[in-house]
Amino acid sequence: MRIVICGAGIAGLTLAWHLERAGWEVELVERAPAFRDGGYMIDFYGPGFQVAERMGLRPRLLRDRYPVDELSYVGRDGRRTSHLKLSSGLEDVYSLLRGDLARAIADDVRAPITYGTTVESAEQHADGVTVRLTDGTTREADLLVGADGARSRVRSLAFGEVTPRYLGHQVAAYVVTDAELSRQVGTRYQMLTKPGLMAGAYALRDDRLALLFLRREPDPALPADPAATLRRHFAGLGWILPSVLERVPGPAGLYYDLVTQVELERWHSGRIVLLGDACQAVSLFAGHGASMAMAASWILADELTTTRDTPGPLPGTAETPGHPPGTREMPGHLADALARYQARMAPAIAEVQGFGRRSIQWIAPSNRWRILARDLIFRLATLPGGDRLFVNSLSPGGHNLISPRSDVLETVRRD
Repeated sequence: MRIVICGAGIAGLTLAWHLERAGWEVELVERAPAFRDGGYMIDFYGPGFQVAERMGLRPRLLRDRYPVDELSYVGRDGRRTSHLKLSSGLEDVYSLLRGDLARAIADDVRAPITYGTTVESAEQHADGVTVRLTDGTTREADLLVGADGARSRVRSLAFGEVTPRYLGHQVAAYVVTDAELSRQVGTRYQMLTKPGLMAGAYALRDDRLALLFLRREPDPALPADPAATLRRHFAGLGWILPSVLERVPGPAGLYYDLVTQVELERWHSGRIVLLGDACQAVSLFAGHGASMAMAASWILADELTTTRDTPGPLPGTAETPGHPPGTREMPGHLADALARYQARMAPAIAEVQGFGRRSIQWIAPSNRWRILARDLIFRLATLPGGDRLFVNSLSPGGHNLISPRSDVLETVRRD
């Protein structure tokens, strides 16, 4: 079986890892010119962490994780207004840069990745799908996977234009090198909030400091000058912001985007299937996107390999000429596998997306009363066991997703 995966992010790489080990011929294409490092810090746990453990990634992630022992909110003078100490009992919550997680997966993927190109067109026919790339080359495949993000090109080819749900906020992230500020922030995740605005900072290795900005904005249009927009809204808030905003990098080093969710009734059409943010973006507010992307990739691989291994044709289907016994005409069987993938994954995604929408007023409060209420919740969380209850409240769904149907994935796991 041959598969082309459009998108070499966390979802696409995880799927490639599993299917290549299950005997599939896998190729990835990625529109970015090279692997994308960096990104913002994520708290990685839940079903995606279970998948990472099955892939043998825990030692690598343990090496790459950052110790975060406190969450704190500060005022314009840098003094804490509320904080929460995180206990040593949260071993399975890994604070990582998103790019470090993707790199850990990519380093163990054998399939070729073609950077600087994406899918131009996809023509389905009885024997497969012909994929034409933007570099002018073509690929013949049994399945095309669109793991190419919330603005998915593959999705638009299969379903037409889909407008993601805009959650009324824009996000920015970048990294500066500043030994003094990095030591000042230390192993704490520090945040400053004003109504409709949030800025966060956390120290990285090698004297670096990672910055994250959230801004309430009813207009979904991206600004023409993101750096100037950040300075205009945040530079007057005090703390460390005037200093770091003087060093906003150019487009290559600045992540700036809309906060959105993607909701679709169908995730697949014939020999085309969507994966990750292309069909299930949960948003920064849900805080579970990487975990759910890895879980979805594992479930899709589980269903595809289950279909391939089931002996004999299903009723009403025929063996595919020239293929080993037990492999069948793809359209019916593929549709069954893809339908089961969506049926297993979609309810958890809907739950996480709902959680994300409910979290907006607490992560980026729109008025001072919400800020005061959030600070009170943090103070209550300092009571014995409060930190565990707090983290559990951030685990919105997907707890029972990783339950294999396929014996194939059991043979490729690397516990």
